[in-house]
Amino acid sequence: MEKLTNKEEEVMHILWTLKKAFVKDVLAEIKEDKPHYNTLSTIIRKLEEKGYVAYTAYGKTHQYYPIIPKEEYRKEFMNTAIANYFNSSYKNMVSFFAKEEKISEAELQEIIELIKKKK
Repeated sequence: MEKLTNKEEEVMHILWTLKKAFVKDVLAEIKEDKPHYNTLSTIIRKLEEKGYVAYTAYGKTHQYYPIIPKEEYRKEFMNTAIANYFNSSYKNMVSFFAKEEKISEAELQEIIELIKKKK
């Protein structure tokens, strides 16, 4: 799976939410740093080239939809991030969030309970 730029990822999140959309629909959902219509169209075509979206043609207009599920992308993204930033160690990742106070003791306890239930 090819890595996405920040803007491509933003567009994918919009497409995952909308399910199907024309370029103008995606543009309407972008709140900050709104690109020009043609720029957004190019970004979406790049996503098509990378295998993330497909389209249905209506004359010269295209309605785009994601072909990579959000969960599949999330799994790949997380595996890459954990490999790159935490030496492929989930323990290192959880420790990092605990030290940064981004995860509470109660949340850690919930995670432990989930692990116990899986056994």
